[in-house]
Amino acid sequence: MTTRLLGVRRTAATSLAACALLASACGTTPTAAPSAASTAASTADQAPDPTTAVTREARAYVDAVNARDLDALVAAFASDGVVIDVTRPIRGHDAIREWARAEVIGGTLEVVSVAERRANGQKLLVHWAPEGSGGWRAHYDFTVSDGRIVRADLQYA
Repeated sequence: MTTRLLGVRRTAATSLAACALLASACGTTPTAAPSAASTAASTADQAPDPTTAVTREARAYVDAVNARDLDALVAAFASDGVVIDVTRPIRGHDAIREWARAEVIGGTLEVVSVAERRANGQKLLVHWAPEGSGGWRAHYDFTVSDGRIVRADLQYA
């Protein structure tokens, strides 16, 4: 089993090895490694990771913000895409580029959970922290078509 979370690749075997090392360092004796069946059963009982359910299009936006990649952020949108920043509409690549350069790039964006799933997109609960601030929670509602964001509605949560 291989999982991928925020750009980190980890296999079940390396996770178990890390746990055994940690237990050893703390002076406890690790128990036998769980079987694949018991590992699968225990993972099913845990809450799902909110970031794994993020669509490719929304992930492109989140990753571009965190990488401070203005070109990638703009490329995540359709050419006539629109951002609704609370009440202010920002339409098209040129306007989105200027908005993102002035107000987005430099901040950090963390997905807290997927609040809603639709056939044409999803709403995320995020923690948005503009550069130099502690940030706040917001809902980012992405509508997509043909692999691009056509509307990003960004509202305080």
